[in-house]
Amino acid sequence: MTTERTDAAAPVEPLRIGLLGAARIADRALVAPARETGHRLVVVAARDRDRAEAFAARHGVERVAGDYARVLADPEVEAVYNPLANGLHGPWNLAALAAGKHVLTEKPSASNAQEAAEVRDAAAAAGRTVMEGFHYLFHPVTRRLHELLDSGELGALRHAETLVAIPEPEDGDPRWSLPLAGGALMDLGCYALHALRVLAPWAGGPPRAAGARAGVRAGAPGVDEWLEADLEFPGGATATARCHMAYPELRMSCRIVGSRGTATARNFVLPHTDDRIVVRTAAGERVEQPGRRSSYAYQLEAFAAHLRHGAALPTGAEDAVATMRLIDACYEAAGLPPRPRTVL
Repeated sequence: MTTERTDAAAPVEPLRIGLLGAARIADRALVAPARETGHRLVVVAARDRDRAEAFAARHGVERVAGDYARVLADPEVEAVYNPLANGLHGPWNLAALAAGKHVLTEKPSASNAQEAAEVRDAAAAAGRTVMEGFHYLFHPVTRRLHELLDSGELGALRHAETLVAIPEPEDGDPRWSLPLAGGALMDLGCYALHALRVLAPWAGGPPRAAGARAGVRAGAPGVDEWLEADLEFPGGATATARCHMAYPELRMSCRIVGSRGTATARNFVLPHTDDRIVVRTAAGERVEQPGRRSSYAYQLEAFAAHLRHGAALPTGAEDAVATMRLIDACYEAAGLPPRPRTVL
């Protein structure tokens, strides 16, 4: 089955977005979606101004600021995109909210649950929105997995498994830095856990961490190279979340096991590369392909619809706190500490 979406969402007044940093992920996560959906990239800053200038020229950003603080002070900017290293999400999200900006932040939104709660409270006090970048949730691949549960075709939820793994980054990558809140669970496992958390409507409520195991990166004390967590839902279903940041290949799968069948998304995190869902029931096996439009484009449309029309936002600041609580609990179950916060 193929249901590729070809129409654009209803037009809205363009968002005016400022970028904190010229991270590689910004190309895919914001620049291309903004170009597709008609939103403005007003200003960018980076630690190296030359890098910011090159990024702006390459991607059509309207101007360059001397530093992150000037992006936040820019009166034309209404929303900030934060793709910085994990440990810099919380501090700069708080700074953006203090400047009166809405925030689209890369995941996870903070270094630990306490900091995520501070971001949530700051957003409420400022009357601004924080959206955590779990873009996969807005894509038809994930929506279809939920439809298969909702329709009853898979029966009652019994078990779910997620695996999010990538080949290893180089040793100097900030994802291997404990002071910058690095680790496989932070960078990859947050997807694995979030995809299980959102199964709560079919599982009697959100899951809890029942146990976890981890392997520490050689030469990086406290930083997990891989982590596996066992979860339990109130309704009796179980789940396993696995993440690995030094895997032989890229793997980002989600498998749902029901009393009547199974459904497996081959790449739920990056469905634009592989949108296949394999469904197996007593009636046989089939492959569905809901479409390869970028999940980041759906996410930016959802962010804009929320800010312009008040549409519901499932990945807001409260959801971010719940995810960070589960991340912290998995670290503790694996014998590792929650990530320390970074002080600017």
